[in-house]
Amino acid sequence: MNLALPILVPALPALGAAAGLATGRRHPALTRPLAVLPVAVSAVLALVTALQLGTGTTLDAATRLAPTGGPELSLALHLDGYSSLISVLVGLVATCVQVYSTAYLKDDPRYPSYAALVSLFTAAMFLVVYSGDLIVLLVGWEVMGICSYFLIGHHWETADARDASLKAFLVTKLGDVPFLFGLFLLGADAGTFRITEVLRTAATGGLQHPTLIALLLLAGVAGKSAQFPLHTWLPDAMAGPTPVSALIHAATMVAAGIYLVARLLPVFLQSSAALLVLAVLAAVTMVGSALCALAQDDLKRVLAYSTVGQLGYMAGALASGDRQSAVFHLVAHGAFKALLFLTAGVVIHAAHTNSIGAMSRIDGLRRRVPDAYWTMGLGLAALVGLPPFAGFFSKESVLTAAEHAAHGEALTGTLGPASAVPAAAGWTVLAAGLLTALLTAAYATRLWLVAFHPGPIAPVAAPADAPYSPEIDEADPAHAEPAAMRWPLWVLAVPTLAFGLLGLRTDWLPALLDGQPLSPAVTTMVLGTGAAVVGVLAGYAAWRTAGARTTAGQPATDPGRLLLGPLYGPAQHGFGVDRLYAALFVRPTAAAARLVRFLDRAVVETYVRGAGAAPGWLGRAVRFAQTGNAQGYLSALLAGAVLLAVLVAVGS
Repeated sequence: MNLALPILVPALPALGAAAGLATGRRHPALTRPLAVLPVAVSAVLALVTALQLGTGTTLDAATRLAPTGGPELSLALHLDGYSSLISVLVGLVATCVQVYSTAYLKDDPRYPSYAALVSLFTAAMFLVVYSGDLIVLLVGWEVMGICSYFLIGHHWETADARDASLKAFLVTKLGDVPFLFGLFLLGADAGTFRITEVLRTAATGGLQHPTLIALLLLAGVAGKSAQFPLHTWLPDAMAGPTPVSALIHAATMVAAGIYLVARLLPVFLQSSAALLVLAVLAAVTMVGSALCALAQDDLKRVLAYSTVGQLGYMAGALASGDRQSAVFHLVAHGAFKALLFLTAGVVIHAAHTNSIGAMSRIDGLRRRVPDAYWTMGLGLAALVGLPPFAGFFSKESVLTAAEHAAHGEALTGTLGPASAVPAAAGWTVLAAGLLTALLTAAYATRLWLVAFHPGPIAPVAAPADAPYSPEIDEADPAHAEPAAMRWPLWVLAVPTLAFGLLGLRTDWLPALLDGQPLSPAVTTMVLGTGAAVVGVLAGYAAWRTAGARTTAGQPATDPGRLLLGPLYGPAQHGFGVDRLYAALFVRPTAAAARLVRFLDRAVVETYVRGAGAAPGWLGRAVRFAQTGNAQGYLSALLAGAVLLAVLVAVGS
């Protein structure tokens, strides 16, 4: 294979970002071509690279960057089926987002910087996927973090956007600090940062601190991929433009953590404790986020919590020792979640509101946006996991992996010992996955019916701290969405419909990954589909009951309130996790800062000012004695002599 192709894949968006920043204000006509073309060409090159690489083969190439006296730093490429599959997803979603944004933000004065940052974001994810060296991967990892800060805070005029961008940056950095130490410890144990060598060392049991390394790495993964307890930044990140949400949730930032664990799974298989911790975190993340989604009124926050839950599925598959099903669900989820966010942008433009309850009062909304109506229906069906959509096959593969792990039959292949996967991890993921399937179907049905099917349902009260996006003020409900916002929906609808079925009816997907079968087991398929159907029926019944109560003159209520009961209030506010963090960390830190400020101003500055004032006072006292009068000086000299004589006489 010509190495120029994979090198150009991350390089072109980065060059496009630099050119866009340099020429955006002076040559605005170049902004949109520089935004779309480099990313689109990279997407094509990523596909060509994947086709040339084929299945069951890998490509490694490296050049040493600098001697360190220890593990070398190398500019390395590592291409295999996993990197090929995810790079195609990144290219597809990023291209659709850039095209969509040309219309969605056409009147935004900061569109040039926005488009450049999206391109840089895409380049950073390509670097993470293609990198064969952990330190180079870390560069892409951190570039995504700073890009997310700027993009989430794109509407910096609003306090919500500023707070959300800062929160996303700080929370992810909180996980990145132990993550950095984990990478250093992994490199020290393996004697190298080259991923292939690290995996070879892990497979032979050569790591000295596998549990500590795995737990440190999981901290960074929890931050980037929004796993409990570092998940709270992702719902608030909805203050950014909707296309940015599609990019972050589908193919870049949140996918990076899952991809890293999948890439380094042999390291995690050396520690049963780390796998059990990952399984518990995934279970809490899945169930908790699904409950929160059922109580949200903001359309984008519902989708954000659904992303958190689906990431929990992926983490659960990894905890079960099966990276194939995790990446399968990552790619399927990337397609239908990008579709859902882009359709949400169209609906918000048409309804002029983010509120699902307010949308329910708009007559004919689904006729105003037919493309978004039907494609959102496809995306929600995939999210629920109904056959024959991609989400059905990928979700069932995760549940099947959990079932195998629960019975001590984890499909780790040649990555490590299946016995390293605790049976408790499998049971935990399986039980949480089935409950989440039911809850996901319920909140997806609630969203669909309340938003698009007008009824006597009053708007749901949004939390006081819910972020507001000024992009709805740019909407023009009197006009239909332009073609640039419509055709990306149908492009993403294709893999939403066909990826799972196509991948499982042929052998190319297992051959591209680890070679293990991905077909769902009968037991989990019946249980998972049954849970989804029960959730759909429960959501529909709650919607009908809420409508009947309102028609009968009773106070209007939200279907989610009927389903959650006393959990509705806590779920609406994320079960108080942010408040807990404020009580445990924010307020003590703020109090400590106030104490330090008091000590600095009242104590330190007092001594500093005193040290400066004392010489001044002494100088003024001495100045009074320096009159320039000779008679005065002689009188003082005589008085001193008399005083000395008296003292001598008294002393003798």
